[in-house]
Amino acid sequence: MAAQPKEEGSPTTDTISASSYDEAAISSDESQDDDTAIAALVSKLPTREGWSQTLVLYKNYWIHPLFLKSILRLHTSFKPRHDDITLASNPKCGTTWMKALAFTITNRSRYEFDNNHPLLTRHPQELVPSMEIPRDTNDDLKYLEALPSPRLLATHMPLSLFSRYWLVVYVCREPKDAFVSWWHYANKIGGKEHSTTDGLESALDMFIQGFSPYGPFWEHCLEYWRQSITSPDNNVLFLKYEDMMSEPVKHIIRLAAFLGVPFSTKEEEDGVPDEVVRLCSFEKLSGLRANHTGGTIRSHSMVLDKSAFFRKGMVGDWVNHMTEVMGRKIDCVMEEKLRGSGLVL
Repeated sequence: MAAQPKEEGSPTTDTISASSYDEAAISSDESQDDDTAIAALVSKLPTREGWSQTLVLYKNYWIHPLFLKSILRLHTSFKPRHDDITLASNPKCGTTWMKALAFTITNRSRYEFDNNHPLLTRHPQELVPSMEIPRDTNDDLKYLEALPSPRLLATHMPLSLFSRYWLVVYVCREPKDAFVSWWHYANKIGGKEHSTTDGLESALDMFIQGFSPYGPFWEHCLEYWRQSITSPDNNVLFLKYEDMMSEPVKHIIRLAAFLGVPFSTKEEEDGVPDEVVRLCSFEKLSGLRANHTGGTIRSHSMVLDKSAFFRKGMVGDWVNHMTEVMGRKIDCVMEEKLRGSGLVL
């Protein structure tokens, strides 16, 4: 298992410095059970309003308090397996698409590309669970242990909070497109009473400050990028959404090799990678009844409409929402944050 990178930097925010609280505090009071101690720790963290939900600041990252509680539980209870595969990303960076791709690639010996394929009847979010988002209303994460190996998991956790892993595939996306996608998503799931309060430009300012769910966006990307180029075990694959969209078959072949299930020469000659791309395409998935009917329980009885995970999925969508001046504001921060890192988004 690869050593984790040291935590670096601080959030780009003008409100609060990094929290000094540590999960060690969870066990500091023997009279409390873990859940009570975790709740006490989270209740003491700095909070900030502005998005559809209040966020708390923990170790430089802004996280929904319910999801942070799950992350802290994972620190003490999650047992990684040698064949675990974890799909990681910032929110709205191609997570649903990557879940569909990875599921199809790793299960292609079990399912034919026909009408019985699970992707045609079940949402990708249901097929690949997110580690810090409980599947039931009891916030019980024990189901992770009941999953058969090899487990295919997903997370939005920053790498510095994701302490135990084997193989990780990280997907990053042009931050302007990621921001616009999140803004639409936050307003859709929040409803009229809980939408972002002051419109797109206000939300953009918060994003640039580093205040966004699982943000700062830049540090999130950099943690995984650095690990992908320095890990002696080569156990982090860093992918770019735009590259995958422009040459999907090429990157599907690369992904399969990294996951330990490479396409054979015959599979490539028979067009199996192309079949994976077609089955998992945005047009195919977004048009399926299974991805529009009913809701998905996420946490604390919060039910999200399945269609919320499919909007456009296009590269360059930001130009339909922002002026060039607004886009340049993100670009300037991005250039400053990534300068000297070798990462180009």
